[in-house]
Amino acid sequence: MKLTRKARIVDVARDAGVSAATVSRALSQPQLLTADTLARVRQSALRLGYRPDAAARALASGRSMTIGAVVPTLDNAIFSRALQSMQATLAGRGYQLLVSSHDYNAAAEAEAVKMLVARGVDGLMLVGAERAPETEALLADTGVPVVLTWRGVAGRAAVVVDNERAGELAARHLVELGHRRIGIITGSHAFNDRQRAREEGARAYLASVGLPVPDWLAIQVPTTLAGGRSGCASLLGLGEPPTAVIGGIDLIAIGCMIEAQARGLAVPDDLSVVGIDDLDMSAHLSPPLSTVHIPTGRIGARCAGMLCDLIEAKPFDPVVELHIELAVRRSSGRCCDQDRD
Repeated sequence: MKLTRKARIVDVARDAGVSAATVSRALSQPQLLTADTLARVRQSALRLGYRPDAAARALASGRSMTIGAVVPTLDNAIFSRALQSMQATLAGRGYQLLVSSHDYNAAAEAEAVKMLVARGVDGLMLVGAERAPETEALLADTGVPVVLTWRGVAGRAAVVVDNERAGELAARHLVELGHRRIGIITGSHAFNDRQRAREEGARAYLASVGLPVPDWLAIQVPTTLAGGRSGCASLLGLGEPPTAVIGGIDLIAIGCMIEAQARGLAVPDDLSVVGIDDLDMSAHLSPPLSTVHIPTGRIGARCAGMLCDLIEAKPFDPVVELHIELAVRRSSGRCCDQDRD
């Protein structure tokens, strides 16, 4: 059986009576050709069944048509949701998404960025404003377009939310319910400026209403269900445990609820719990989790659109701040235990 050879650029050029470079320009910069030449090239390509592959398109356009995303972890659904939205938006504009994670380690992020840049990505999505010096140097040297997410820094495009405000909203809600002894459980602040900002926002608000948080009521744990459980166990083991807890992310807050219920405590009658993120599962727990809604999907979609606009030299807003709001459900209630106040 004789196989039919796939048509190549040189075949189209020969058939159309032009150079291979002219065929390449017809693919990548058709505006540079006359209407007659462009028509001849297209007719020849159609007649021969020529279809440029991804490598040929990249060579012709000077782009790889890939975007890199480096996130702290793939275990947390907030990043998975953002990446899903990114991928959908990028696919609509002809790009593919390459993903790496760094487990909240600045050196690992630097290696991930180096690898993606070496792969020739056209742009990068990074989480947070903190970077290792070597990462900043690499980004400056290569000039690869970058969009930061969740938290930004001056001079870079970013899709952000007000993380301090998120902590404040959670704290304000609990104070309005009559709570006066409020614990805070966040993820480690090491290479995680979002968790640090959320704790700072909660602390600042509580201090402003005369309820400063002593250090023993603020705990840092792994950003997991188990971390939430261990943090809650530590707080409940205090001589004067809190009547309410703020989790820096929903996973921590959910872990806190699980630990409280495992100890025979009722949520919210014995312990109120508020999270930050609003995971899909949070509205379906027993009780449903009160939380600060972070528009994670929109973060991913807007970031993808901004990166495409940056790469394609289209106008865009360099910094976009998305709205956050409190979602009050049934894990938070009025403080009834006056003896513990």
